[in-house]
Amino acid sequence: MTDHAALELEHVTLRIGGALLLKDVSLAVPEGEMLGVIGPNGAGKTTLFNIVSGVLRPTEGAVRLAGADVTAQPVHRRAAAGLGRTFQTSSLFPALDVLENVRLAAQAREGRAASVFRTPRRTDAATRRALGALEEVGMAHRADAGASGLSHGEKRKVEIAMLIAMEPRVILLDEPMAGVGSADVPALTEVIRGLHRGGRTVLMVEHHMDVVLGLADRVAVMHHGELLAADSPEAVMANPTVQSAYLGTAA
Repeated sequence: MTDHAALELEHVTLRIGGALLLKDVSLAVPEGEMLGVIGPNGAGKTTLFNIVSGVLRPTEGAVRLAGADVTAQPVHRRAAAGLGRTFQTSSLFPALDVLENVRLAAQAREGRAASVFRTPRRTDAATRRALGALEEVGMAHRADAGASGLSHGEKRKVEIAMLIAMEPRVILLDEPMAGVGSADVPALTEVIRGLHRGGRTVLMVEHHMDVVLGLADRVAVMHHGELLAADSPEAVMANPTVQSAYLGTAA
């Protein structure tokens, strides 16, 4: 494993009951890399993200963030160490407006208890950071809009703004295009590209292959809980084992 990896998985295995969900997965993700994670349903992609984020603890193996072993650390400790994650379903507070959702994330990053019972000044640090994050994802003009009225694509952008406001070093995007209309995919793709362009380390599980191939520096292929390959998009698509297991073509 490299000394300069933002994220490292070393021989990660997960058994639950009699089921082997992940088998001996080792992977190093360098600082600033965009890694796409693909595989058929049930391949272990979300399980892998759950291991990385601390939702699940591996039966064997280790997880490291910037060289620090976080294998036994809970979700909130990993978040404090610089790990951020979005989920397939929306995590917004629908009763709040866009700015307030992002401000709460920024406030949590400061280590202060989040408060929705006071009207924040536009000049306080958390609000300034929230507005900057919304500007970065192209949603500053919707700051005062109610979260419940946003389109799926807009909700995804706000969720990414919440991550930006928390200043993570490693970002996990779990199917960011899920539920997003085709008309909103190009704009959301550009937001994700902006995360990468800003030097952040990003891992993305996504079923839209054109999105993955257009964004990722490398692609990791999961199948039956194992890591089949981790290479450039071109090399992965040309890999006979990947073609057989994932794309359904003969090797």
